[in-house]
Amino acid sequence: MSNQTVPGRRRRRLLTPAEKWEAFLEVTSQELSQADTARKWGVDTSVVIKLRRDAKDAALAAFASSRPGGSRDSRDVEIEMLKDEIARLSEAIKEQAIELALIRGKSRWA
Repeated sequence: MSNQTVPGRRRRRLLTPAEKWEAFLEVTSQELSQADTARKWGVDTSVVIKLRRDAKDAALAAFASSRPGGSRDSRDVEIEMLKDEIARLSEAIKEQAIELALIRGKSRWA
């Protein structure tokens, strides 16, 4: 879609790195909920959720690479992060499969 706007849709707001950090701190400190933070910064709640996930991934990578007694190869860190992502996505798929089974099951009852 070019520069046209769709009625009912907001224009996408891009946060600066400093704004992302502030939004992350607000949610992490429980100053604001994810929904309230999203409204405050004019973004979708999924953006706030992604900020939290990105911050966690970056922190885990930093912690993994700063292990005392030896440094880890950046490839090892990336593999570990990818394994974490696979586990997270697997859990999401399981949850969606359960939800789909429940929805399909309910339609048979009606």
